[in-house]
Amino acid sequence: MKLKYQLNLAFTTLLLVILTVTGFVIYSMILDTLVEDEQRQLKQKGEILVNILNQQYDSRNVQAFSDFLESQDLQLFLYDRTYNRILYTSLPREVAQGVVSNNDIQASEETLWTYDGSTFVTSRIRFYPAESGLELILLTPMTDLQAVQQNFIEQLMIVFLIGAAVAIALSYYLTNKLVTPLTKLKLELKKIEKRQFDEIKPIEATGEIKEVENSVHDMADALHKYMASQQAFFQNASHELKTPLMSIQGYAEGIRDGIFDETDTEKGLDVMVMEVKRLKKIINEMILLAKLDSEPSIYEQDLVDVKELLVQAIDRTKPLAHEQGIDVQLYADTETTIYVDGEKFLRALLNLLTNGIRHGKAHVRLTLSKSEEDVWITIEDDGEGIPEDLIQHIFQRFVKGKTGETGLGLSIARAIVEQSGGKITAGQSELGGAAFTITLHKHHPSDKINGS
Repeated sequence: MKLKYQLNLAFTTLLLVILTVTGFVIYSMILDTLVEDEQRQLKQKGEILVNILNQQYDSRNVQAFSDFLESQDLQLFLYDRTYNRILYTSLPREVAQGVVSNNDIQASEETLWTYDGSTFVTSRIRFYPAESGLELILLTPMTDLQAVQQNFIEQLMIVFLIGAAVAIALSYYLTNKLVTPLTKLKLELKKIEKRQFDEIKPIEATGEIKEVENSVHDMADALHKYMASQQAFFQNASHELKTPLMSIQGYAEGIRDGIFDETDTEKGLDVMVMEVKRLKKIINEMILLAKLDSEPSIYEQDLVDVKELLVQAIDRTKPLAHEQGIDVQLYADTETTIYVDGEKFLRALLNLLTNGIRHGKAHVRLTLSKSEEDVWITIEDDGEGIPEDLIQHIFQRFVKGKTGETGLGLSIARAIVEQSGGKITAGQSELGGAAFTITLHKHHPSDKINGS
């Protein structure tokens, strides 16, 4: 069953239950209310009559009382408590006798009398002085009140039915208004499923549905970018792998067919070995990237000294720096520790430092600074810098400059830094070349959870 039908059914059921309970409660209470109201009205009428009788007639003149009461067109008794007898009644004689014999007329607390299956609401008003012993007892048949009750319930049912119809119609309108955005959102999700990212359109919605819609669009954008990057990755990877393989294949076929002399054969073997090493390096870096992305468990954090890592990175790149004629300087007057995987973070530093040495002209500078919460590591060179059209994509896989090697070094560095809970940015250095800045938190991730 569709959601809008489920909502409408649930609302209609709830409405019917509420109306049924409300009707039952009102039906139960209305008769009691009518009885109380009728007793109040009988008492008011009785007091008026008693006042008139007291003022205009002598309490000993029963005949005068009877003549006056008969003219009032009311159902009543004139009762003498002293002699326990009825002096006058407006009811038919057999009814009056039946009422008297079926009820304790002396019990003044009795407010309901019964006779022959009928019930009467009563109200008793005493004459004054009290010594006279006279009481005026007024009666109203319960059937009169039940008729009023029935009429009220019928009108109430009409109101309930009209209200229920309006409420159900309003429910269908609001439900459709609520479900329609979800239906449209489902269609947009179908477009994502079919990878029709360019056809995704925003929908009109409010509240949580709008938040979900925004999340869906963010997810679609992220998925689109991811798929585009993966496509570019496979294209670039196939190109990078194809180039050394073609060189190896060409020289291998030439040597096999004997078209090279001894010198060219020796040269071809050297090229083949060099291309195999390059191919092996690309494959190893691709495997490392895949592990960093898919296997967080391989990243084991521990407390390490940042300055010590920077010194190790400089020591390992000294041969390359000496060969390139690059002076590497470290500015780290302060010592600080961070929680990272030391071996892998050193790999990230080596990639960045090697990149600076390879592109620098004479100087590469490493700077370590910190605050109470963060640590910043900046690696700068005095080379030509990063082209403006490349700076936004510099950390993507197989994106490299003119003198780049595999195009994976910076991608690996970014993956390691992000696994460390930090971020890396690229920009222009005051030295004239490129500047890469790593920002890390000094606290262990569990410290954030524990509120440290």
